[in-house]
Parts: sequence; C-alpha cells; structure tokens
Amino acid sequence: MAVLGSGLDVIYPGENRRLAEDICQKGTLISEFPLGTQPDRGNFPRRNRIISSLSHATVVAEAGNRSGAILTALNAVDQNRDVFAVPGRINDPQSVGANRMIRNGTTLVSSGAEIIRDINPRLFHPLQPVKKSISIELTDQEQLILKVLGQDPVHIDALAQSVDMNITSLLEILLKLELKNAVQQIGGKQFVRA
Repeated sequence: MAVLGSGLDVIYPGENRRLAEDICQKGTLISEFPLGTQPDRGNFPRRNRIISSLSHATVVAEAGNRSGAILTALNAVDQNRDVFAVPGRINDPQSVGANRMIRNGTTLVSSGAEIIRDINPRLFHPLQPVKKSISIELTDQEQLILKVLGQDPVHIDALAQSVDMNITSLLEILLKLELKNAVQQIGGKQFVRA
C-alpha cells in the first residue's frame, strides 16, 4: 500500500512510476486528492495523517529539526497510535528531531523486535480510548501559548505574533505541548487547544 500526496494519476517523483505499477498489481495506491492534483508541499502533511491513521505504530528513525516525520508522529499521537523513535548521533542534524522526541518521552527503540513486543498485545485487543490530560508541569511559555489558543484554529504565524516568539522556538514548544496532549495541529499549520 502506498498513500500519495497527489492525484492517483500523478506519480511523484516520476522515477517511482514502475514502483507504483508494481504496488497496483500486488496492493493498492490511495489518495484523498482528485485526479490531476499535482504534488504540493501542503499535500504531504495531509498524506502523512492518512499514513499514520492506517498504521498500528509510527517509528521515527531519522528526523531533522523541521522534519515531516515529526508531523507524522504528532498525527499518530493524536490518533492514539504508538510512536517510537530510534536514537541518532547527537551531532547529526538528521537526528535532532528523533533525539528531541526521545528526550520528551517518546519510546526509544533499537530493533524491530522491541516494537513488535510493545504493540503485539494491542493487536489482539481493542484499543481503549486514551484520556487526554495536560501535564501539571507547564513552563511559562507553554502557559502563554495555551492562553492564546482556544477551540478556534490559530495559524502558526498569528500565534507567533501573539506570543512574541520566533517560529522555530514556537514550533519546538508546540511539539512539547502536542506530546503532552495540550494542543493539536489540525492541518494548514493551524493549532487548537486539545
């Protein structure tokens, strides 16, 4: 199975056309986008939300500071899916995201066997709803962000202006708040209070 960030008739990148044909013969291609939709940067977070919803777990092996893998992991958390991260070298820019996730409480794994051991019991029992609760320990910056957010979506740019914070710092704090189930990204770089 493969999930596309474009219409089913637009294979991106083009060199994946043969792979797409093989998948169609032995599996399935899916997309939420109409035929003819070209790949666009904004399509991939939407695609990743579908991928995480179809998966029992999401494993982040490498992720830079602003990686799409981080967004996929956040989607998985929102969907009550397991999230795991593989640690990387501390001086490798492609390990910054996964290492930060581990530091913030994501389960560290170093083998597929560990993942199977963790999710296997739940594969045969229905998932129970997870109670979302906000951690009692919130920093001043986290509290400020939560005061601004409500049930109406707020775009990241407007939020940054409201809390007088640069986007990079704000994204890092929002990730922590999402991992604490305090905020939720609803697409299009918009956030609401969970």
